Amino acid sequence: MAAVTSPETSPQPRVYFQTPAGTTEEPETPVRKQGRVTVKYDRKELRKRLNLEEWIIDQLTELYDCEEEAIPELEIDVDELLDMPSDVERAARVKDLLVDCFKPTDDFISGLLDKIRGMQKLSTPQKK
Repeated sequence: MAAVTSPETSPQPRVYFQTPAGTTEEPETPVRKQGRVTVKYDRKELRKRLNLEEWIIDQLTELYDCEEEAIPELEIDVDELLDMPSDVERAARVKDLLVDCFKPTDDFISGLLDKIRGMQKLSTPQKK
């Protein structure tokens, strides 16, 4: 039912809607579905990746001595590093990425290599 206020009580008419008696509306509760990402990949491996990414960001903010937003645009691709046959090649690749960093990067690189050791590559699984 709509109720219109009179012009005496309000300068402009307003309309208010009321639920008719005898009907109850319950808000729809969305059904929580598992996200596509966690279906495709192992949740534990995703957690490891997230922790590694947060660690990398923390380390880069210290290396570049700035806030996260001010870190130079660089991408450390963990899957690319995991594809490399040796730690020497991985270290060289990361060192190339950090070429404009003026602080020593050896501790960061060795820490990164330790953290990715044993990680799995996140490749899209084949459909069954």
